[in-house]
Amino acid sequence: MTVPDVVSREEWEAARRDLLVREKELTRARDALNAERRRLPMVRIEKDYAFEGPGGAASLLDLFGGRRQLIVYHAMWHPEWERPCRSCSSGLAEISVGLLRHLRALDTAYAVTSRAPQSKIGPFREAMGWPFPWYSTRGDDFNLDFHVTLDSSRAPEEYNYGPFDRPADGEPMDLPGTSCFLRDGDDVFHTYSAYARGVEQVGGSYYFADMTALGRQEDWEEPAGRGTGGMPAGSEIPYPDEYDDEFAR
Repeated sequence: MTVPDVVSREEWEAARRDLLVREKELTRARDALNAERRRLPMVRIEKDYAFEGPGGAASLLDLFGGRRQLIVYHAMWHPEWERPCRSCSSGLAEISVGLLRHLRALDTAYAVTSRAPQSKIGPFREAMGWPFPWYSTRGDDFNLDFHVTLDSSRAPEEYNYGPFDRPADGEPMDLPGTSCFLRDGDDVFHTYSAYARGVEQVGGSYYFADMTALGRQEDWEEPAGRGTGGMPAGSEIPYPDEYDDEFAR
């Protein structure tokens, strides 16, 4: 495993100041990009999407919980799977009560949706002890319209704003995404959606790892050779209840 070069404190501070210049450039660029995101137009939601939550049937408007904005995480959970995608679950495990409170202070609700039935979602969410609501889309068009379920028999297959290349006779498949909505009275508008690496902000541990010398410890990162401290190649991300550590309940 490679590690950073060892230098004097003076050399380190000089290098750190150089990097700080670029970090500030990135911060200003990110602020500008966020402003462009807020300037995006929006689309009125015309369909009456149907969901099933712990309390029964729900509409998209119900997911707002009376708040002005709604963030939806589209978690991968095929109806035939017993449990959701491990990677999605890993990100969702980082959603805290504190984060939800801060979003609510901004008049923003957070919810998760999947194609799996509520009979599977409810017990899993309860077993994990997760504080956010999780709804079943019940085979509704919601996943298709927001391009997180690909099914060529029902709609053209598109993901991350481009065609998704896979066998034409492939079974329906789910992919992750995040969508944002704005409410004006009872009118709901779609303002933003992100896919692929655009959803890695869920949770936040990646961004903590980005500040460290070893980074995310993934093979694509530079400098190369710092990945041996992460999960072994080919291993599965554990579900929260599969860890055996001091945090395990």
